[in-house]
Order: sequence, then structure tokens, then C-alpha cells
Amino acid sequence: MLRLLLSVVSVFYWIAVGIRNLLFDQKIIKQHKEDVPVLSVGNITAGGTGKTPLVIWLCNLLKEKNIRCAVLTRGYKAENFESLDGQQAFMDEPAVFEQNCPDVPVIIQADRIAGAILAVDTYSAKALIMDDGFQHRKLYRDLDIITIDAMDPFGSGKLLPAGLLREPAGSLRRADIVVMTRCDKVSKENLEAIAAEIWQINPDLPIVKSIHQPVSIIYSNTKIAPPDELNGKNVFAFCGIGNPNAFFETLKVLGANLTGCRSFNDHYHYVAEDINKIAQTASKSDAKMILTTEKDWTKIQSLLAAQNLSEIPFAFLKIDMKIIDGEEKFRRLIENALASKIIRSIK
Repeated sequence: MLRLLLSVVSVFYWIAVGIRNLLFDQKIIKQHKEDVPVLSVGNITAGGTGKTPLVIWLCNLLKEKNIRCAVLTRGYKAENFESLDGQQAFMDEPAVFEQNCPDVPVIIQADRIAGAILAVDTYSAKALIMDDGFQHRKLYRDLDIITIDAMDPFGSGKLLPAGLLREPAGSLRRADIVVMTRCDKVSKENLEAIAAEIWQINPDLPIVKSIHQPVSIIYSNTKIAPPDELNGKNVFAFCGIGNPNAFFETLKVLGANLTGCRSFNDHYHYVAEDINKIAQTASKSDAKMILTTEKDWTKIQSLLAAQNLSEIPFAFLKIDMKIIDGEEKFRRLIENALASKIIRSIK
């Protein structure tokens, strides 16, 4: 009965999404165009597909080109907290953006048009990177980048709430490029099958392959260690991300001996009791380290600073995106998207 109910609701959701997209496609709903280029990073499924590492990669690319950019994000559940120095700090994706790209303004605004105007007028941004922007069509984008998780590319093929699809896979027709993430987690045959399905929808859509590469372990005392320190070590892992299994599998590949795992809902807001329970469970499991993701770290660091939980150190695994196939093609598309507006703004 529950499956039937969810399927019925998903039909109404499909109708609503279809009507909305048709109104945009027919230009009945007008898009706002900024004078600076807009690069959108999004997906067609709910949950983690690796958008955050890609946004950071794009910020670093624009920095290489000496183009001042800003990140537009809705900041879903990105509550702020008062840091030890009395300043306001963000949690979740906005905090990860700020930590990895400290010179890039992060504009947290559900209204993407208002955020774009603020970024250009107040922060003099010459390019905008819109995080989670595929469904936010009111702001015109010069390049629509879609991330697809190779571990779960099409969310069981069903629309919300029956499945994980935010909109039908046919929406890939309006994408400019697909960045397939976590390509090292599936077989070559599976990657080829995913690509074939994408090209059946949009035969001309370029596909870039990428992996999430562990780069370091960062402890609560700011000590930094290489990822191979995990090899043979007893580790208790926890996270609240869209694809927790991807994180746990990464730790296993690095040689960690997982004495226990705990997963929370995506964007979970931790409280002191959660951290205490994690520390107690880890201690009972004979873990020598408690490890989480960088996104989760932004939400627990104030809790760790406020109390002495256990002798077991807390740390997070820092991960960067690495393109393993199609980088030249990707860079060329980005440069083409930037070219006309950047040149015009200079003139």
C-alpha cells in the first residue's frame, strides 16, 4: 500500500515537473540573465552525487585563470554557529566551500537571482558557480554541468517520492556535459552501460569521468597525516551524507579495519549527545580513531571543542575530485562558456 501511494504521488510530481519545464522551454517563464558567465553544477537525483568537490575544482580552475568568482548556494540546512573567536561560521557545504576556497565569496540565498545580483554588485564577481542549480532554472546559465554518481546513476529509475529522481532522466537533453563521479567504485562494464543510457537520451552529451581521491587525514588538533595511515588501523566511521556507503568503501580500500559504522540522514544536524554516543560506541569497538567526512566535520567541530569526549582522536578524511578521463574536453567547454561574457565585461 505504501509503495502504491508513493507511486501515485510520484505521478503528480512528474506532472508538476513536466509542466514547469515546459513553461521554461517555451520561454513562458523568463530567465534572468547576468552579464557575467554562470556555471551550474547540479544533478537529476536526490542525495550526494559529488557536486561539492566539483564546485571546489571549478573555483580553483577559475582562480588559475585569475577570474574572480562567487559560489551561489541555497545552503540547505546550512545553519551557522558561533566559533571560538566569537565570529559566525557556517556548517555543511557552504563551510566546505569557504575552507577550501577562502578567497571565493559564498552567497547563501534561496533566491538564485538575488544571490547573483549580490555577488556581482557587492563582491565584483566576474563569474558565478551555482551549486545544485539544475532545477533552479530562473537564473540563466552558460554551462549546465550534471554530476551522476556511477554507484547509483538514476536513483532506481523512479521519481520522488517513490525513487530518487528529481526529474525524469530525459531532462539530460538540456545538459551541456555530464561529470560521472566515483568511477573507481564500479566496473568498466557498468561505466559503459551508464554512458550508453545517457547517450540514448542525449547522443551528443560529453561525458567526463572522475574519482574522489583521498588526500589527507586531518585531526581535531590540526595534525595532518597521509591517507595511508589508515592501512591496518582500527577505525570507527560515521557520516551524514547522501551516499554513506561510498565513504565507508573508500576507507576499506585505504586498508582501514572498520570496527563499526554509523550513518545519519543527509544534512544531519549533530548534537552533543550524538557525539558522546559515537565516542562510547567507538571505545567499545576497540577503535583507535573516529573518522568522518569534511562536510560532517563542519557540524561537529564546535561540539568537539566544547568537551573532552574520549582518548580516541576524531578526524576527517579530506577528499578532492580528480578527473581521470575527458579533462581537456571539459576545460574547453568551460573556456567557451566564459569567453564571450568575460571579454565583453573587460571591454
